[in-house]
Amino acid sequence: MHELSVAMSIVDIADEYASNASATVVNEIEIEVGQLSGVIMDALKFAMDVATKDTILENASCKYIRIDGLSRCRDCTYEFETDNLFTPCPKCQSYRQEIIRGKELRIRSLTVE
Repeated sequence: MHELSVAMSIVDIADEYASNASATVVNEIEIEVGQLSGVIMDALKFAMDVATKDTILENASCKYIRIDGLSRCRDCTYEFETDNLFTPCPKCQSYRQEIIRGKELRIRSLTVE
């Protein structure tokens, strides 16, 4: 489960930012997860529960924000929502597309004391 290593990286990043802000407590963390990122949301939530034990994030509220996938066809430039990387363009049926949105995986915000 690579979500555990993702969760551990999130904890490390949050810890670093909190230290830089001289914070001792993280009250809330918001995490953006793109639908096309390859991260399974339920697995990430479980992994975060494990990875935050005995850390500055242990009692933090974790909010997860799903970013829907959006692609642009490279042949006809039509933009369309997609939930996977292999969806043909609904307009011209081409499989040549670029992902515009949905591969994100980032910490959106931290609320600290």
